Amino acid sequence: MTQHVIEPSKLAQFQDLFLQWNRRINLSAARTPDEVDAHVRDSLEAVPHLAGSLRVIDVGSGGGFPVLIAALALPALSFTALEPIHKKHAFLRTAARELGLSNLEALAQRVEDHARHDYDAATSRATFDLREWLLLGARLVRPGGLVLGFEATPRDDLPAQLERHAYELDGKRRAIVLHRP
Repeated sequence: MTQHVIEPSKLAQFQDLFLQWNRRINLSAARTPDEVDAHVRDSLEAVPHLAGSLRVIDVGSGGGFPVLIAALALPALSFTALEPIHKKHAFLRTAARELGLSNLEALAQRVEDHARHDYDAATSRATFDLREWLLLGARLVRPGGLVLGFEATPRDDLPAQLERHAYELDGKRRAIVLHRP
C-alpha cells in the first residue's frame, strides 16, 4: 500500500495540542507523549484503506483518533467528525483550525441525528462494540461503501463479507476490519 506521510511539525503540533487539552477535559487515557504516539500509529493503520474515498465520516471522534490523523495524511479527502460531547467537539474544531484542516468538519451531533447516509467510508475507534459499529456504520455509507473498524481481539461474531488487515502495535496483534455492505 502507498505510504502516507504527515508533515512532522503538524504531527508534533497535534500531539502538543492533544496533551494540553487532555489534561483539562479527558479526551483519552493517553497521558504521555509515548501513549499519544501509540494512538497516532494505530490511527495511521486506517489511512491506506481510506485513500480511495472522497467523503469519510468518523463517529465518536473524541480526541481525533483516527479522524484528525487521517485528515492530516489525506488532505484531498473530505472528513466529517461526529462528536456529541461539546467539550470534545470544541477540541476537534480547535485542532482543525490550528492544524489548517480545511478538509475536516466537526459536528456536535449524535449519529442517530445525522441525516447523511451516503459517505464513501465510515470509521469509528473505541466508541462502540466492533460488531455494533460495523452494523451501524453500514447505514452511513453508500451502497458499496466501506465501514472500517479496529479489532484488538479476533472475533468470530462479525458480519460476513469482511476483510482483516493484521498489524502489530507495541507487541500486540491488532487488525483493521473492513466491511463493504
